[in-house]
Amino acid sequence: MRKRSLISAAAALTAVGGATLAYASLVERNMFTLRRFDVPVLEPDAEPLRILHLSDLHMMPGQRRKQDWVAALAGADPDLVVVTGDNMADPDSVPGVLRALDPLLARPGAFVFGSNDYRGPVWKNPLQYLLPDREYVQGADLPAEELREAFTDAGWADLNNNRTVLKAGGRSIELAGVDDPHIERDDYPSVAGPISTGADLHIGVTHTPASHVLDGMAADGFALLLAGHTHGGQVCVPFYGALTTNCDLPTAMAKGLHRWPGSDAWLHVSAGLGTHPTAPIRFACRPEASLLTLIPR
Repeated sequence: MRKRSLISAAAALTAVGGATLAYASLVERNMFTLRRFDVPVLEPDAEPLRILHLSDLHMMPGQRRKQDWVAALAGADPDLVVVTGDNMADPDSVPGVLRALDPLLARPGAFVFGSNDYRGPVWKNPLQYLLPDREYVQGADLPAEELREAFTDAGWADLNNNRTVLKAGGRSIELAGVDDPHIERDDYPSVAGPISTGADLHIGVTHTPASHVLDGMAADGFALLLAGHTHGGQVCVPFYGALTTNCDLPTAMAKGLHRWPGSDAWLHVSAGLGTHPTAPIRFACRPEASLLTLIPR
């Protein structure tokens, strides 16, 4: 009887595991969600300003459902679009990325790249993400310069170790960004310095929310910091949250809006819209974009 009970329990666990995996790979990873946050960073009596924050598309050829959903976000009528990297997952991804973003490219925008804009993914054991000192391995070259040219030709600001001021929503917005700290391409000192008193708003942008970058931006006075990379943990424990952020960001800040410790800056981390193509699952962590409505402090 005991042996039969153990076999029954094992069969039940296997069935539950299989159903959970099927849900995570076939259902939740396609449950695209638009998150909305109010961020109190504007001067008193200022009109609200809407920022659409997109990240981690990890676009594969043929992912038309994702492309159509992103394209429809133009209906949210953002004043500014900010893309925080990892747009691609295949050498043939550029047409799909541009199809998704085409309705948004006519709006003011800015971008940084992530590691998966430069090099493609390779198969890895997902459990390696729990190891803090794992070796980082990259795959084939991706057409980063082709994507960069398409974005800049549309008028979007390239913030990869750059700083600029642009107009959006009737406001003057200063932005500073870095290339991806995850692969040590960041050079914040080259763009660091106190915020411009002539701008109405100041935003820092990075793909990976590495603390040394965020600390520098916050110290310089940037009121809003935008990042991606974490996938929100991608596979989370219900009622607990993320197990890893794949960087030194605390797991409690794996996604959403938070105060950056020791500063007045707000940090928004997008859980992103895609997955690593060799681990196409999400659990308790839907793929997302965010509409940030900036309001007076």
